[in-house]
Amino acid sequence: MITLPCGVAVGDLNNDSQLDIIITNANSHTVSVFLGYSNGSFANQTTYSTGAYPFGLAVSDFNNDTRLDIIVANRGNNTVSVLLGYGNGSFANQAIYSAGITPYYVAIGDFNNDTRQDIVVTNSDNNTVSVLLGYGNGSFANREAYSTGTYPDRVVVADFNNDTCLDIVVTNFDDNTISILLGYGDGSFAMQKTYFTGDKPIGLAVGDFNNDTRLDIVVSNAGNNTIGVLLGYDNGSFASQKTYSTGAYPYALAVSDFNNDTWPDIVVANRNDHTVGVLLHYDRGAMKNEITFTPSVGAHLTCVAVSDFNNDSVLDIVIANYGSNNLRVSLGYGNGTFGNGMIFSTGLKSQPYSVAINDFNRDGQVDIAVVNRGTKSLSTFLGERNGTFESQTNYSTSFDFAPLVVGVGDFNSDGHSEIVVAYDDTDNLDVFVIYDIGDFSHRTTYSNDPGPTSVVFGDFNNDTRLDMVVTTIYYNNVIVYLGCGNGSFANQTTYLVGNKPYSVAVGDFNNDAKSDIVVTNYLDNTVSVLLGYGNGSFATQKISSAGYYPYWVAIGDFNNDSRLDIVVANNDSNCVTVFLGYGNGSFASQVNYSTGSRSFSVAVGDFNNDSRLDIVVANFDNDSISVFLGYGNGSFERQVKYSTGTTPTFVAVSDVNNDSRLDIVVTNRDNNTVSVFLGYDNGSFANQMTYSAGFMPFYVAVGDLNNDTRLDIVTNNFRNNTTLSSPIMALTM
Repeated sequence: MITLPCGVAVGDLNNDSQLDIIITNANSHTVSVFLGYSNGSFANQTTYSTGAYPFGLAVSDFNNDTRLDIIVANRGNNTVSVLLGYGNGSFANQAIYSAGITPYYVAIGDFNNDTRQDIVVTNSDNNTVSVLLGYGNGSFANREAYSTGTYPDRVVVADFNNDTCLDIVVTNFDDNTISILLGYGDGSFAMQKTYFTGDKPIGLAVGDFNNDTRLDIVVSNAGNNTIGVLLGYDNGSFASQKTYSTGAYPYALAVSDFNNDTWPDIVVANRNDHTVGVLLHYDRGAMKNEITFTPSVGAHLTCVAVSDFNNDSVLDIVIANYGSNNLRVSLGYGNGTFGNGMIFSTGLKSQPYSVAINDFNRDGQVDIAVVNRGTKSLSTFLGERNGTFESQTNYSTSFDFAPLVVGVGDFNSDGHSEIVVAYDDTDNLDVFVIYDIGDFSHRTTYSNDPGPTSVVFGDFNNDTRLDMVVTTIYYNNVIVYLGCGNGSFANQTTYLVGNKPYSVAVGDFNNDAKSDIVVTNYLDNTVSVLLGYGNGSFATQKISSAGYYPYWVAIGDFNNDSRLDIVVANNDSNCVTVFLGYGNGSFASQVNYSTGSRSFSVAVGDFNNDSRLDIVVANFDNDSISVFLGYGNGSFERQVKYSTGTTPTFVAVSDVNNDSRLDIVVTNRDNNTVSVFLGYDNGSFANQMTYSAGFMPFYVAVGDLNNDTRLDIVTNNFRNNTTLSSPIMALTM
């Protein structure tokens, strides 16, 4: 008779420190025990009777006598058999317990925290799992059934939400899902939550694949020859699977570190082409190790931007160092890493604060403009083709007040960029129009309300001339300046918004080809939308509730309906808020996505090249960024977090290594660094690479500063030995 061996398990059954083997024999209704010798060979089998058609099995100590016992799932008579071990490799006759219809696989754990082993069994023909709580003497209570998906197969037990209570995961072969049943710690479980897998999921294992101390799941998808990895969140939920190709019909799999790099790898048995495949893991699926550069002492980073300074088609970084009175330019190598940097002095006690990037002298090279708080001056550094810059001495101009904000745009349509500067001790804005090449010594001052916090440019009256809008926190206004096309601006027009407006963005929210404005109102937990008439004026604000202390706003079409939507980072509700637009200037009620931290900034991009916009958020309190991949219907997957430096404040998105994949740049305020996360086209990112900056970097911008087709980075270094309460934005155009 063909015995048809099915399940296999190992354990030291006779306490000789040698592993032994147990196998279920479906056609002979037995288990076979092979005791192991120290030379790797085994004794002849000893068989023990089970129920009908035994299949899955497991080994543990069910009666607390320190001797291993065996449990077997019997498919043919809907039972489990328990064989108690004597500690010498032999076993007592089976004890049988009802286990539901067609018990298939079995797993073991302490589900009610009584230090006694319990059992969970998959019931493939009635779409349930059965839980049998152990009494600690080798016997078990009657089963409790919990619903699963269709045709539950493999089962694994682990703590997925870090609450010290064991949970259950099951593969559902016929509906291409896994079921997660979170345990309450008293032996009962929550209703299942299902996640999609590939076709015909069979094999199942768990491991921490991204080193975030949260368990992840790997599934073999037999129907489409892949494995799927589902990264876990700390609340017991999981991201959508990321798939990797295998051989034909991957059936069973296991997880271990096969190359001694401390990362878990995966081995899979491919049934139909009779092979075994090993998938070696490097960082988060395809990640490189972090590279760290030591920051300069006392640099006190305040601003960072990205551009290509040396025309080599690789992005470089520029950082303003408030404490050491200089700029640091780090040239990129094209693989996402950067050189240590060249230092350019901004002058004694200059305290460079905010930077902007543009080609000011139209020589095809990117230049840098920097405002210096200490010397109350504006300096420009004209770029050379090799990534170096001329001395700033020739292009300095003095202010009456300490500058806070610098922005760039071509306001008079002459092909030259002008610079706009705001200050913290006056109610004025200055616009500097270029006269001689690279010279911004001539300026025009525009009256403004106290407390300007952000400035954005747009064409508000459809005359092809740039206009600007400024948020001012003390009078709860936004101020619009219409451009005259010659570098000057008409008198301001003021529009009332909410309490303490902070961030502003411009877009067409009602699809009338006219620019509109959206503003975050920090103290009354709202956003204001002002619809534009196309003549430079705006309708009265429409207000929508946001999270607590909405700080930063970004826009994008998150549900691919050709209508702009809004996302807001909230400083005190540990979430980001998404408002889907109706295309008429109004928005659906807010939907919040948890970040687990106060969030200062948010940015938007397509990180996995699926033509659906995704979101990245800087998490101020827990030194991380959160990435939310979009489904394209306006909803998002749960966050995946990546560690940053200390106190990340501002995040920007661009392709810094020219691989056509979006990357992320973050300023880390409290350890004076900038983090770069290189993106993969599946929506995941490499571990951070950190670069020195000045003291307290706050904002970051990215651009090609030297026309070498490589993006460079510029940041602002906010303040020396102070705490930020109302950070001011440095924009580049």
